[in-house]
Amino acid sequence: MIPLQHFLAVASILFVLGLYCVLTRRNAVTILMGIELILNSANLNFVAFTRYCATNIQGHVYAIFVIVMAAAEAAIALAIVLNLYKRVHSIDVDEADVMRG
Repeated sequence: MIPLQHFLAVASILFVLGLYCVLTRRNAVTILMGIELILNSANLNFVAFTRYCATNIQGHVYAIFVIVMAAAEAAIALAIVLNLYKRVHSIDVDEADVMRG
């Protein structure tokens, strides 16, 4: 049986990679991928704690809720990215200030 610490280590690595991707990239699609990594690290923690804790925590339900929220977030964000590309002809988030006013 894999110990809980291994799941937490993998989730931490996923979270750090996602955070690095969000903070350093300027491409909107890459930023969305970073957000997905962060949400998947949270899901991994939910499921791991459900497996290893004796309490009545329903981590699977939370994980499914996060997956549904991530799908909705991705759909809305992709619509925003398409609108940005339509106006600016680029998906660089630094050029997103053109949409103001």
